[in-house]
Amino acid sequence: MADPRSTSAPSSGPVDVDALHALITKSLDDDQAVEMISIPLAGKSSIADHMVIASGRSSRQVASMASKLAERIKAEFGKLVRIEGLPTADWVLIDADDVIVHLFRPEVRSFYNLERMWAFGDETPVASAVAAPGA
Repeated sequence: MADPRSTSAPSSGPVDVDALHALITKSLDDDQAVEMISIPLAGKSSIADHMVIASGRSSRQVASMASKLAERIKAEFGKLVRIEGLPTADWVLIDADDVIVHLFRPEVRSFYNLERMWAFGDETPVASAVAAPGA
């Protein structure tokens, strides 16, 4: 018999990758992520099906977005994610298995330029519908 005090959502098997990706992009959009893009990796890499890259305006915003995203994934899917880089929050990596999320401060993002590294030359990363400030 299941413990009625359990706080994790019931797991009904594997996580729907599209639902996870949608939750991640909505969460980042709700938290006012800047220049969010999604790079499809399915069929190109075995590490994940999607890579989402976004920026925050400060280390505090990057850390907050990462923490909230981890909480939302746990609440929705009952899944714990792995997070690296949270203490300094210049570049935070969130590994949600089928979706990898990179959150940067803008100057760190431009230095590493992951979009260029993962674009594969044959397609442009998919920009989110988030409008730039002042647009």
